[in-house]
Amino acid sequence: MAEQKDKVILAYSGGLDTSCCIKWLQEEKGLDVVAVVGDVGQEHDGLEPIRKKALASGAIDCQVVDMRDTFAKEYLTRALAANAMYENKYPLVSALSRPLISKHLVDAAHKYGARYIAHGCTGKGNDQVRFEASITMLDPTLEILAPVREWDLKTRPEEMDWARAHGIPVPATKASPYSIDDNLWGRAIECGVLENPWTEPPADIYTMTAAPEQAPDAPEYVEVSFARGVPYMLDGKQMSYMGIIYALNEIAGRNGYGRIDMIENRLVGVKSRECYEAPGALALITAHKALEDLVLEREVLHFKLDMEQAWARCVYNGQWFSPLKEALDAFMASTQRCLSGTVRLKFYKGSCTVVGRKSAYSLYDYALATYDADDQFDHKAAAGFIKLQTLSTKTWAANRRQEGAPADVFDAQKQEGPLKKEKWS
Repeated sequence: MAEQKDKVILAYSGGLDTSCCIKWLQEEKGLDVVAVVGDVGQEHDGLEPIRKKALASGAIDCQVVDMRDTFAKEYLTRALAANAMYENKYPLVSALSRPLISKHLVDAAHKYGARYIAHGCTGKGNDQVRFEASITMLDPTLEILAPVREWDLKTRPEEMDWARAHGIPVPATKASPYSIDDNLWGRAIECGVLENPWTEPPADIYTMTAAPEQAPDAPEYVEVSFARGVPYMLDGKQMSYMGIIYALNEIAGRNGYGRIDMIENRLVGVKSRECYEAPGALALITAHKALEDLVLEREVLHFKLDMEQAWARCVYNGQWFSPLKEALDAFMASTQRCLSGTVRLKFYKGSCTVVGRKSAYSLYDYALATYDADDQFDHKAAAGFIKLQTLSTKTWAANRRQEGAPADVFDAQKQEGPLKKEKWS
């Protein structure tokens, strides 16, 4: 009777790395491999061929899971509530899908009685942290393996030779020079010529967006309606959140909107040149922020800006299941309770502009805002407000003037010679 082997659950994409991982885990670790393939809205020609490839590469089983609906309802709703933009530029494409995939990996480990979970991330990227942190927070008893960090295959040609020698199906076509990760929320593109930050991105890296100069000559308008912070209607037609994301990816993309070219500070300490396409995500964040401007009270809105950056950093750093993220989600949820209304967007040759917004919960009061005869703002109250608002700085200014201190640091720098040790220095 053959000795029963321990099992490992592998996050499987069907690419060269994870296909080699299957055989490596079998030969180097003596494990039976169960592959898990997640559909989070990435581009593919069907996941059944990927399942068959996993089995042909040596996996004892392969789960193919459609995660898109959960991704939209449970992950992208929270991202939108936080207007999540890492470093105020990147809408967290990859960082949002990794915790969901990790959850399914852990579920599979429990189902199959596996001791290990493996991923195909390199030792230089962010995703290794996201997978391992998420898995650890979901079940700290599971052991994590990272074959690509361990094996001696330094280059892609070496990896392809190793794959052929071990009977692993290798694509016959020339590999793309770019590393691409995509999902419902957008596409991340890196490597190749993009590693030179002075080089303009080639046109062939983009698949979701038209070049702005080739976009239609007439603007296109779209109305997005929200209920409790979640989009539910596009141009008066009720749709699922996932359906709206797909629709806006198409609409914004054909108008050349949604490209990002940035230098990004990775969690592991490396600056990286990253290019993204996120037409639907950026359009929805733009509309969502416009509705918040109309509905949220000033101090809540201002405080939320800091919390949004904290949320984005938390998720970027792989802390989706952390207590901090849970607490931030609770704050974000409280701000969305009355966030209902409609925003009108105008797309034109690479731009997305808010040109209208309305809500039953609007805090915009025409009678207070207008300068016409209908103005109901109490102008006389402003004098007392200004006196109290400036009382502290008025006291400070009088003291410094009495003591002969310069009005500001620039005046001090203008003084001739070294600063003397006056009593105000």
